Amino acid sequence: MIPFGADVLWTLAYRAFRPALFALDPETAHEWTFAVLRRVEALLCRAGTVPAPARYPALAQRIAGISFPNPVGLAAGLDKNAEVPHVWALLGFGFAELGTVTAKPQEGNPQPRLWRFPQQRALVNRMGFNNLGARTIAESLAQKLARLRSPIPLGINIGKSRSAPARDAPDDYAETFQLVAPLADYVCINVSSPNTPGLRELQNPAQLARLLERLQAENRRGVEFGTLPSPRPLFVKVAPDLSEADAAGIADVVRGSGVAALVATNTTTDRTALGSSSALVEGGLSGAPLRALSTALVRRFFRLLEGQVPIVGVGGIFSADDAYEKFLAGASLVQVYTGLVYEGPGITGAICRGVVERLEREGVRHLSEIVGRNA
Repeated sequence: MIPFGADVLWTLAYRAFRPALFALDPETAHEWTFAVLRRVEALLCRAGTVPAPARYPALAQRIAGISFPNPVGLAAGLDKNAEVPHVWALLGFGFAELGTVTAKPQEGNPQPRLWRFPQQRALVNRMGFNNLGARTIAESLAQKLARLRSPIPLGINIGKSRSAPARDAPDDYAETFQLVAPLADYVCINVSSPNTPGLRELQNPAQLARLLERLQAENRRGVEFGTLPSPRPLFVKVAPDLSEADAAGIADVVRGSGVAALVATNTTTDRTALGSSSALVEGGLSGAPLRALSTALVRRFFRLLEGQVPIVGVGGIFSADDAYEKFLAGASLVQVYTGLVYEGPGITGAICRGVVERLEREGVRHLSEIVGRNA
């Protein structure tokens, strides 16, 4: 058994504080939370140190040449402007995906654009890639990382600027890639948010192949001209609302484009689980109702890719059992977002502790031994 951990204290403290936080409008609560996190980030940079997350030898993974101290990461969409990159290690995450970042600054969709559904443990958002733009974000992040190196891998999620027509998507993504790739351990290509018109059309195999070809060319150019020490691994984030034919087409592109990992999945446009309570809100649904749908797609891609391309499982992860389900389906890493909102910062330690204990009960020495077992 693993001894009592700090995650238990985090969980108890958050449960006491959550009612006050949930009394606020969701986006206001987010801003207030980040006001605190920005102060913590400043203190960490000033101190010149950040505690590394707890290491669990049975959970450590090496994916795309990157070492992950534990397999629980922060999903994109929370730290949109890469404001607090060091805080996520302090909270126990094994990696963090920052963004989504676009080439041009954009305000996103009009408010309100974020809703909680506590009974279903869900969120609906139509944020629309609101961010400060790649240049501003890259300059700020570079300053933070110059002061203090991150003890965990940092991915940067990039998307299409709303103003860029689909035909110009490769150029638009390439502009962002050039600015942020030198700061990232990997770059995740977001072609699956439902909140930017036309974005999901980039999942079409022909368009996706064209986009990835351009970004891999940028990788080679960066190494050639010395802006990148080595090519940045490209991850691709897909939607859960894919037909079997869609998934098969994407898998073919992934195999042929040198993609380092697949992130499954983004939010869903299916509102069945929310019933009539969601009739007046637009956007993508995340949280517990997404769990089964995302797990099914993880399993489908694991089979399509024959386990040759690592998968990051995202969607409805609130507990160690939820994460374990994703691992059995074929995920090598997992990410949380909505689970963090509802369960608080203790979620990372609770998941890691719970997964290790389950591996021990089943006599399994390392997480990699069970990945895809139920695929």
